[in-house]
Amino acid sequence: MHDATASLDDFYAVIPAGGVGSRLWPLSRAEAPKFLHDLTGSGKTLLQSTVDRLAPLAGEGRTMVVTGRAHRSAVESQVEGLSDANIVLEADPRDSTVAIALAAAILKRREPDVIVGSFAADHVINDERGFRRCVGEAVAAARAGHIATIGITPTEPAVGFGYICADGPAEIDGAPSARKVDSFVEKPTLDVAQQYVASGDYLWNAGMFIARADVLIDELRKSEPELTDQIEELAAVWDEPEQRGPAVDRIWPQLKKIAIDYSVAEPAAERGRLVVVPGDFDWDDVGDFSAVAKLHNQGRNDRLAILGDGGTVLADSSAGVVISQSKRIISLVGVKDIVVVDTPDALLVTTTEQAQRVKQVVDAIRRSGNSDVL
Repeated sequence: MHDATASLDDFYAVIPAGGVGSRLWPLSRAEAPKFLHDLTGSGKTLLQSTVDRLAPLAGEGRTMVVTGRAHRSAVESQVEGLSDANIVLEADPRDSTVAIALAAAILKRREPDVIVGSFAADHVINDERGFRRCVGEAVAAARAGHIATIGITPTEPAVGFGYICADGPAEIDGAPSARKVDSFVEKPTLDVAQQYVASGDYLWNAGMFIARADVLIDELRKSEPELTDQIEELAAVWDEPEQRGPAVDRIWPQLKKIAIDYSVAEPAAERGRLVVVPGDFDWDDVGDFSAVAKLHNQGRNDRLAILGDGGTVLADSSAGVVISQSKRIISLVGVKDIVVVDTPDALLVTTTEQAQRVKQVVDAIRRSGNSDVL
């Protein structure tokens, strides 16, 4: 079994840092997306925590961050020692296939046998030892030629995640808990989710993928040959700055937007190339303010979490979460499951039960033309 403290010589961590996290508006915005915030109260942003979690596995200088041009300075200020070669700037967002496959194609040219692991910048994991043990197994599976993912053992019949249906043991040296993947399934209804959890064969899809870079690119080519050619063309000149600019200007606008689940993971599962390592560690994608409240209140609904140091919060018989970034005094009297997010130019008030609907507010603001607050 992998020593959870030992780095893996052939492993490179890739962190796609994109996505605004619109259910966390007005805290998360285009210029200050979710991954740049400290949502846990740890003193570290989600991105910094992700980098720190992967550092013992990848080793020094072996983490690549893929992010938008607008976030370059923020990312560089948050991630100490990130070299120019290890920050890949996207001209504009093109979904997870481009972010992950471009990183893999660039790294494959630098290091032909490299194994890449992709991990979202904005997830929360506290059991880092358990996480590292699972990544160690996934890397062993990748060395054996598989594409590996880490599926989270469900703690409840959640309807906000896709699920991975696991089959029998994959029987891979160094990956004793790896199982074959039967299929991916989309976000289920509550009834179906309850059946999934009761069966013990379904895991949450946390979007973690580990593979040899060349295997990942080969699998992508089978389903998206044109996109693969474009990514390879970009990777060929990426480390030549004077050639990179013109290539990006010419090729980037043509790149297809597609999630890696559809371009690589699902087709690979159908071909029997995908395995899953079940992860029993805690995991939270902090998708909305209800999740933020749950993180801080440890699942209890009689507590009030207060984040931010901008204003003064006065509370009487109230519970939920308050995030304050203004200098206002916020008074709560006798309200339960409340969500208040107070920023200098926008105020959100909702409940933990309705927190998923914040995305619809963002869509409405966009339609109204007030996009300066997004």
